[in-house]
Amino acid sequence: MSTALVTGGSRGIGRAVCVKLAERGFNIAFSYNSNEEQAKETIALCEEKGVKAVAYKYDVSSSEDCAKLISDTLEAFNEIDVLVNNAGITRDSLIMRISDEDISKVIDVNLKGTFYMMREVSRVMLKQRKGSIINMSSVVGVAGNAGQVNYAASKAGVIGMTKSLAKELAKRKIRVNAIAPGMIATDMTAKLSDAAKKSIIDSIPFGEMGQPEDIANAVAFFASEDSRYITGQVLLVDGGMV
Repeated sequence: MSTALVTGGSRGIGRAVCVKLAERGFNIAFSYNSNEEQAKETIALCEEKGVKAVAYKYDVSSSEDCAKLISDTLEAFNEIDVLVNNAGITRDSLIMRISDEDISKVIDVNLKGTFYMMREVSRVMLKQRKGSIINMSSVVGVAGNAGQVNYAASKAGVIGMTKSLAKELAKRKIRVNAIAPGMIATDMTAKLSDAAKKSIIDSIPFGEMGQPEDIANAVAFFASEDSRYITGQVLLVDGGMV
């Protein structure tokens, strides 16, 4: 049975990804940042699909934690066939109000965390001579957005790393792709005012927000052999926003 490792898998898009890959027969390992109860819920949802699931409380902005996450997953399942770099944060504000801490934290989690995980898993996948790395970018990393300069920089950087690593690993048939979600209905968007939600939805040609499962379906495609000849690509899942 194949194994998928997902960062930030306890809720939202990450949980949907874990459950979808479990449904496709992957054993699941995932990291979470703080909420143990939510992590347990994700484990239960995955195990309902008939697979094994484990959760680890690690901080992806720490290179040491990323190394431990990889080694713990290997200890549990012996291999890592798919890595989904999903963990991410926002610290939104106009540039004049973005503090040094706000940009550092976003870069540390979103960009460096993705780099650390890719570096560690590359060693594993090169030995295996197989694997699929799926990085979560954003439409903001493609098209930009006012009030998200720091977030846009981190997500644009993820795209650059994706395309570069895809060229490094292609000879060993290891695929590296990115998904750029648009506005997805999660805990974060639930906090928006009705007026803000309406403004966002008006900008989406589909006329509605996406669901976490829409992103999970794209991940499942990149995790499967259906995408065996696709690497270095960025798939926008955004209802036509960009």
